[in-house]
Amino acid sequence: MKKQANDELVFLPLGGSDEVGMNLNAYGYGPEENRQWLVVDVGVTFGDLSTPGVDVIVPDPAFLEGEDIRGIVLTHAHEDHIGALGWLWPRLKAPVYATPFTAYLIRDKLRERNLLDQVEIIEVPLGGAVQIGPFGVTFVTMTHSIAEPNGLAIDTPLGLVFHTGDWKIDDQPVIGSMTDAPAIRALGDKGVLAMVCDSTNVFVPGVAGSEGDVAVALGKLISTLKGRVAVGCFASNVARMDSVIRAAEACGRRVALAGRSMHRITAAAKHVGMLQDIKPFLSDEEARVWPADEILYLCTGSQGEARAALSRVADGTHPTVKLGLGDHCIFSSRQIPGNELAIGRLQDRLADRGVRLYTEKDHPGIHVSGHPCRDELKQMYEWARPQIAVPTHGVRRFLLEHANLAKEVGVPETVTPRNGDMVRLAPGPAAIVDEVPNGRLYVDGGMLVTEQGEALKERRHASTNGVLVVAFCLDKRGRIVSDIDIRSVGLPGDLRKPLGDVLDDLAERVENVVSSLKGEALEDEMVIEQAVARTLKKASQQIWDRRPIVETVVLRL
Repeated sequence: MKKQANDELVFLPLGGSDEVGMNLNAYGYGPEENRQWLVVDVGVTFGDLSTPGVDVIVPDPAFLEGEDIRGIVLTHAHEDHIGALGWLWPRLKAPVYATPFTAYLIRDKLRERNLLDQVEIIEVPLGGAVQIGPFGVTFVTMTHSIAEPNGLAIDTPLGLVFHTGDWKIDDQPVIGSMTDAPAIRALGDKGVLAMVCDSTNVFVPGVAGSEGDVAVALGKLISTLKGRVAVGCFASNVARMDSVIRAAEACGRRVALAGRSMHRITAAAKHVGMLQDIKPFLSDEEARVWPADEILYLCTGSQGEARAALSRVADGTHPTVKLGLGDHCIFSSRQIPGNELAIGRLQDRLADRGVRLYTEKDHPGIHVSGHPCRDELKQMYEWARPQIAVPTHGVRRFLLEHANLAKEVGVPETVTPRNGDMVRLAPGPAAIVDEVPNGRLYVDGGMLVTEQGEALKERRHASTNGVLVVAFCLDKRGRIVSDIDIRSVGLPGDLRKPLGDVLDDLAERVENVVSSLKGEALEDEMVIEQAVARTLKKASQQIWDRRPIVETVVLRL
């Protein structure tokens, strides 16, 4: 494709900049009024206490809806890169490109949303190349904490962009090949216009460490243990699973899987030729009766997730895995920021059952990060030698520090966009040239809703302020002719005045305010409901220092 006089190459993050997770990036080529787009990754992030009832959050793709999207390319199969595909594909509607392991997992996601028959999935071999509209995309083999991670060399008439995806440099990756340094150096020789690069560990000196070293450390630790052994790790880290399985088998132990995602990921790994020379996993029936010194459980839930396998083990409710005095649990994973309390509670519950715990804090060799530390970032810049550095995959201070590092190693231009910032990469100097609508959508009750959705607003309000429900009957003259029934959710009584007595006092206030209404006001339910709500919120402020949601039910006789 030949470039035209008014063509531009732009980069647009709609998720994953100024945050870790929920990655959705887009590259646009052509004149503004007729631009073609390539979407890279469609990921999720997860809810917290600020989003009660919401487990999954996805980027808002509204700006891209109706645009000329030529393809969706997935760099790897972590949830923060593929987890939103089933929710957002109907809004993007473009062919999906992925390597075999990732393609296997996204088929499951699309099947769950009844979309599999609608989506064209193009499997690209490792190191393969495809032409997607004006974008020539070559998959570059990287190393990360999942199978088949890829960087993307995106070639356009206005220049070559290297989109790293998530990566690190690992000379002993256990699963898959090493980072394809010769291919990246070749890109640098050709000339890289811009590198869009992972910022997760920019503040960490040195290098992330190798999965090969973790395999050795796990093997040594597991060989010393007697009794039942459980290992908690991210199911997506096939290399880590491989290391644990081989360490177990070297000690005469058989492996049982605990957690749905463990079964899903091992199926995907075997589908593409990994985990082929290991013994069959124990069935649930076998695991229940297998000798304690001859079993190892691979478990989900190392981040303290309430419904995952390790949490159920800690509560004693898991149907297969039972741990107690004399047993062991290895946490072969890091604490994701924000999960510290949940992990601490999980570990306390396991310890209370007599389980001996092992973490990276007391056994540093049993985990390494999947993201590049400072020395690896410097090495990548030496290989790729881009004209422009565009840090992504990090909160604000991470992106700014990454830009500083890029300047230190001689990169001429840096841009640190926020979600929604459109970056012009060419022609001319790199710059943020526009800000487009962006935000988050919440998966709530199986539906996508906006950040400002009324249901979530009310749920947040109720979670901190409580709810009062009031019901009474009026006759034709507007007189109360029934008991006033007030029920509360989430509001306390105390030792001096039980909640029932407080609610009786509130019922008197309701009676007084309704009795004070005259004329047409008594004929209008809306007026009555507003008067009751004002009265109860004012009283609640005095009693509880809360302004609860007030629902009033007025029945007419």
